[in-house]
Amino acid sequence: MKTRLFFSIFSFLIVQSTFSQEATVNLSLGAGYANQVYYKLSTQTQTDFVANSWDIAFLRTSSYNFGLRVNDGIGIEVFEAANSASDWSTIDIANEASWTKVYNNDTSWSDGAFTQGSATYGWGEYNSTTHHVNGTIIFVLKYVDGSFKKFICEDFYGGYSIKYASWDGNAWGEDKTATIANSNNTDNNYNYYSLQNDAEVVAEPAASDWDFVFRKYTTDVSMGNGNSVKYNVTGVLQSDAVTVAKATGDDTSNLTYSENINSIGSDWKSFNMQAYSYDVNSDAKYYIKDENGTIYKMYFTHFSGSTLGNIEFNFEDVTQALGVDKVGESVAFGVYPNPINSSKKINIIFDVNKVNKNENNVEIFNLSGQRVLKTNLTNAQGFYNQEVDLGSLNSGVYMLKFNSGNYQKIRKIVIQ
Repeated sequence: MKTRLFFSIFSFLIVQSTFSQEATVNLSLGAGYANQVYYKLSTQTQTDFVANSWDIAFLRTSSYNFGLRVNDGIGIEVFEAANSASDWSTIDIANEASWTKVYNNDTSWSDGAFTQGSATYGWGEYNSTTHHVNGTIIFVLKYVDGSFKKFICEDFYGGYSIKYASWDGNAWGEDKTATIANSNNTDNNYNYYSLQNDAEVVAEPAASDWDFVFRKYTTDVSMGNGNSVKYNVTGVLQSDAVTVAKATGDDTSNLTYSENINSIGSDWKSFNMQAYSYDVNSDAKYYIKDENGTIYKMYFTHFSGSTLGNIEFNFEDVTQALGVDKVGESVAFGVYPNPINSSKKINIIFDVNKVNKNENNVEIFNLSGQRVLKTNLTNAQGFYNQEVDLGSLNSGVYMLKFNSGNYQKIRKIVIQ
């Protein structure tokens, strides 16, 4: 009965493996990158927002943690113009050259341009009596059309109180104020405000509905010799709910997952000056691990540039190939690389959380159900990476079974 049950599972896995397919996604940011496009891999859904519908984003996920980001994707520049709120009426556009330019951090969502100001908390100081953060830094926003707005976040306590005014070419217009409450849009990470339209807007989907966003943003671009400049690029920023590892080709032996939101970034493409079009590096593979532990492999195949804003990428669920599965209460295991290259060597990674009396071993079966290899593994406590030579096996599809006492896990492996 036990043998029959194993082969039933074995046959099921053979059939199931045929349904693991690569998906192709075509999306568009529109001409001139007019949209910011959010994408969720598990549901294959995208959500578009007009890029210039907002100016400042306000982190709303905590009463104690704040963050303000500028919409650098539409070319807004931010300057610290004064470090005292009392200087509000004396801000002079003629002093632009003396202002300090600040930028969004492109590795962390919460570390926006306004957090780079000279106050203790970037834009303000903490009041230990009221437990509010009071704004002290006056910023000036410069738009691509040459217009200016001065801005101060006057207060934070479960929400943001802001004040701003527009430069009419000769003088500042009337002061305008708004309150952006954290209680708004409770499923989202950020609330958004348009200084141009004097209105709060929604410019992102619910936090659970996206893994990354395609958009323009500012980053450091290398100029060689250790020098770099801030430059507006079109690329990908990931959600805080996912981590990303980058690999070249199908080598997954040294995947390191990063929380940096620019882990995919923009360097998967380059501009070809001779062809006057973009080349895409399809050999750059990105492994995206979501909040459920599902791992997707993703790579780009097309980028049209600003004329159309079209992007094409492929992805597939590779969790079984790359994931480390828990086996019982004290052991976890995984395998790599998979597929296995011409070296015919596979690494078995396994983590024994505590010493146990179980015999840990790996068995490999061909598609006829015949065992063609068995290797014993240690049951001592620790993390291990054991190489197994499959040189005696022909190219093809096999089933690898990891055994730990009464617990078992089965993986499909491919020898190329």
